[in-house]
Amino acid sequence: MRRISNLTRVAVGVASLALAATACGGTSGESGGGSGSKEDLGLAIAYDIGGKGDQSFNDAAYSGLQKAATEFGYKTDDVEPTEGETDADKEQRLSSLARQGYNPVVGVGFAYGPAMEAVAKKYPDTTFGIVDSVVEGNNVASLVFAEEQASYLAGVAAAKATKTNTVGFVGGVDIPLIHKFEAGYKQGVEDTSGGKVKVISQYLTQTAEEGGFSSPDKGKAAAEGQIEKNADVVYQAAGLSGQGVIEAAAKAKVWAIGVDSDQYQQEALAPYKNYILTSALKDVGGAVYELAKSVEGGKPLTGVQTFDLKVDGVGLSDSNPEYAKIAGLQEAVEKAKAGIIDGSIKVRTE
Repeated sequence: MRRISNLTRVAVGVASLALAATACGGTSGESGGGSGSKEDLGLAIAYDIGGKGDQSFNDAAYSGLQKAATEFGYKTDDVEPTEGETDADKEQRLSSLARQGYNPVVGVGFAYGPAMEAVAKKYPDTTFGIVDSVVEGNNVASLVFAEEQASYLAGVAAAKATKTNTVGFVGGVDIPLIHKFEAGYKQGVEDTSGGKVKVISQYLTQTAEEGGFSSPDKGKAAAEGQIEKNADVVYQAAGLSGQGVIEAAAKAKVWAIGVDSDQYQQEALAPYKNYILTSALKDVGGAVYELAKSVEGGKPLTGVQTFDLKVDGVGLSDSNPEYAKIAGLQEAVEKAKAGIIDGSIKVRTE
């Protein structure tokens, strides 16, 4: 049954937003079958800054949309943000999707918070999902992640891989969400090295509007500066800007650590893959798919849904064959993972 009335809290899950073209955002594309009538409309996602093609956060959400479209055979949509847009623009975008009959509608990123809070009240029969933020509402699922846990594991890997005892961290925007990545990473490095490894940190911008998540040139410059200071492993949590970090690391023949998606596997980053040691994973796609699945099953997820190591909502990739060749790295990561899950390791968030 496509239409739902009673909202029930169930296991963790997320929905991807399908968007039709509006004045404040262009349609990226459509997937799936169906006749296109209102009752056949399914998941829609509205992208965060950087849009589709960031090889990271937004692309992870799109993978969840693709899975839902294939499995449920309905029409989906995904819509790009526009430069310099306001909360009113985001509100119009989400309203357009809900009005057309898409269900669920997902806002990819904390920036959709104010708009979603307003729109969800206007469309009580539509399930909304928001990634990386908490929005109150009987028909809203807040999809949040334990980024600090995956980042701790990245810190363990960095401490094991460094030969200079200096590693770097590049954050896209100086905000609490990215502070979680930095805090976990620093703690993982410190715990593993006994304080012998130095972490150099840099944020690209103070606000998202300044391009911290969408400027590969800024990421490249920051990484080059850290490499000049002897960093031989650089971890980035910077969205599209992270591509510049990875490029700089590859050029200098030092390690980069990716984020959100397994960036070693990303086609656009193939020229640099040999220098992507690992990636701190965040299963945005899985969360989006689970939200869509809950709506399709008639029991939509609502409330705060937390994805952590216990439910494989976050993790660390091991796709690069070199990952297994670094002495003690795999063992240290597995030990740290077990400690976080059983509670013996408490990971900081700031």
